[in-house]
Amino acid sequence: MNNNRAADKLNKVDKAAILLLALGESDAAQVLRHLGPKEVQRVGTAMAQMGNIQREQIETVMSEFVELVGHQTSLGIGSDSYIRKMLTQALGDEKAGGLIDRILLGGNTSGLDSLKWMEARAVADVIRYEHPQIQAIVIAYLDPDQASEILSYFDPKARLDIILRVSSLHTVQPAALKELNQILEKQFSGNSNTSRTALGGVKRAADIMNFLDSSLEGQLMEAIREVDTDLSGKIEDLMFVFGNLADVDDRGIQSLLREISSDVLVMALKGADDAIQEKFFKNMSKRAAELLRDDLESKGPVRVSDVEAAQKEILTVARRMADAGEISLGGKGGGEMI
Repeated sequence: MNNNRAADKLNKVDKAAILLLALGESDAAQVLRHLGPKEVQRVGTAMAQMGNIQREQIETVMSEFVELVGHQTSLGIGSDSYIRKMLTQALGDEKAGGLIDRILLGGNTSGLDSLKWMEARAVADVIRYEHPQIQAIVIAYLDPDQASEILSYFDPKARLDIILRVSSLHTVQPAALKELNQILEKQFSGNSNTSRTALGGVKRAADIMNFLDSSLEGQLMEAIREVDTDLSGKIEDLMFVFGNLADVDDRGIQSLLREISSDVLVMALKGADDAIQEKFFKNMSKRAAELLRDDLESKGPVRVSDVEAAQKEILTVARRMADAGEISLGGKGGGEMI
């Protein structure tokens, strides 16, 4: 019984963090070497935030892991803050140092891929004085959440120019990618003379816009609308916003509820319409729904920015789960597994 209660308090990333902490530095490095930067960042963040780990939790995680590997050969660990800072906070300078070196030196990152390991501000500084088309290629190449954070470090005029170029970008010649890697003082890995690389497009622009803070998103969308009304409409059609959660199936909402805290949910629903609220209520137990209704009614006035931040947090979790194939997003930007 205690084991079950301990397990209920942990999400998948927490369990991965406990497993790696239990494995020890050398074995953990071997596991992390096979993950991408986003996955390492998420697990590192969870490790840094770990408080006192109960014996029951460790036993439960190990038991689940043994059962899991008996049926499959890979771990589906979810994907974000920053590897060096997070692992150092989790493990201390001395222990984290060797682990980080083994992860980074053992990886195969080069050229554009190396930017995925950098903080957004640092990437912005790297590309700030490059030609806008080069900036657009970099932004289109990186994951949307990192790309949106990088864009936030540019002024509105440059941000608009870059997102418009991303929208009109479709393929990039291998020679251009090779030249860009040389600019980044890295050799491009793989065969650079084989075929064009698909990159950018309106959907990519919409994905990046999804991760921008609401104020920046609104400003940028308005700027795009002034330049090209048709393009702004296409981007809006492809964006997934909080209201589109009404189109996610019940099983998806139930999975999402297991990954978000009640405090964040209350704040997000405080600014949501009745249809969205009911969508969540009907996918909870009767008791949980009653408690949520009480919390919503008793919560006083809240700032719009806090509501938007909570909704963004839930959307980030939803997109991560969709990327992992755990849920399917419907509505704008949905209709397919992504």
